[in-house]
Amino acid sequence: MTTLAAPPVSTAALREMIARELPELISIRHDLHAHPELGYEEKRTSAVVQRELKKDDIEFKAGLAGGTGVLAHLKAAIQTPESRIQKSIGLRADMDALPIAEQTGAPYASTVAGKMHACGHDGHTTILLGAARVLGKLSRQSGLPRPVTFFFQPAEEGGAGAKRMIDDGCMHGKMLGPPVGEMFGLHGWPRLPLGVVATRPGPLLAASDRFDIVVKGVGAHAAWPHGSRDPIVAAAAIVGALQTIASRNVGPLESVVVSVTMLSAGTAYNVIPTTATISGTVRTLTPAVLEVAQRRLKEISAGVAQAYGCEAAVDYRLGYPVTLNDSAAVDAFNSTARAALGEDRVLNMPQPVMGGEDFSFYSQVVPSCFFVLGLIPPGRASMPDLHQPDFNFNDDAIATGVELFCRLALRPAG
Repeated sequence: MTTLAAPPVSTAALREMIARELPELISIRHDLHAHPELGYEEKRTSAVVQRELKKDDIEFKAGLAGGTGVLAHLKAAIQTPESRIQKSIGLRADMDALPIAEQTGAPYASTVAGKMHACGHDGHTTILLGAARVLGKLSRQSGLPRPVTFFFQPAEEGGAGAKRMIDDGCMHGKMLGPPVGEMFGLHGWPRLPLGVVATRPGPLLAASDRFDIVVKGVGAHAAWPHGSRDPIVAAAAIVGALQTIASRNVGPLESVVVSVTMLSAGTAYNVIPTTATISGTVRTLTPAVLEVAQRRLKEISAGVAQAYGCEAAVDYRLGYPVTLNDSAAVDAFNSTARAALGEDRVLNMPQPVMGGEDFSFYSQVVPSCFFVLGLIPPGRASMPDLHQPDFNFNDDAIATGVELFCRLALRPAG
């Protein structure tokens, strides 16, 4: 297979193109930040994405993944009919916000009560728009070495928008362009300095599941507790016992998190209720540990409840799978990033992070690499973390994100 390879773009020329776009990109980021929308509600955000793609004459399809997802595409420079079957490189950004009241004090702070971009998806969307804009100009000037497909995805925060994009055929050439052959995505990282990136082969982020345990007992007047089978006492014992999954059921060199995050029961000071509900999350990195954690959570809940004269009904719901980075895709990212940023600014993450990411669904379909983009401003040792009311994506990271996405797409076609 032969294709018309695009002439190489010098680092200086690429960075000059990105610099010209930066003022408008920052303005877009601030606009998105001021108007956050939760998963599958991203109508305004989707409209902004579509408006920008139209301005740059980039082909796209909207209304995906429940209505707000957008898929855009740039064709490769084609020389022969055989090259039409060349697979595209996929680049992804998530668009949704979180139900958190903002406390940044930024002049472009959220205008929507109780909602904010506390995870930086406004920055991710802006970076992908910037990459589409720069690559679109290069496509018109000299052609691209491979097709590029841009995934503007809704509902990463618990809504599995990635899976719905896949189910709609976005990966398989049913919407725009050829099938996707590899995927890359990024996440702003407030634990790394600005200009530094990191990733690792294998598990990068954990599988994230949810559970609800309803403990059923017998209620009574609080003055006569001996007439009850108290579900609150049983629930408290269950919460403590669940911690033995990590300490006694999973090897000390393996990873599991069992966190109870909600415990609710009762409606009055003087009434022992009939039921109590325990809710939380389980995080794992391997199928074997997941099986142990899921099984033991059910066994412990039932056994402890029975010891207190109660019953426990467990609803365990599988969530996002492990975000599994392909070693070859990681190698491609690392070599591309080192050429752009220098050896000392491309790090290997020594161990996975137990947070979850629905980019994991893409990595189940094609070789993929998810990487993190440093956000800590120079001269500072730290900044507010993700999912905190004072978090704000660093505008100075946009140029690096755009450059890396562009360089990944401009790699010579295989």
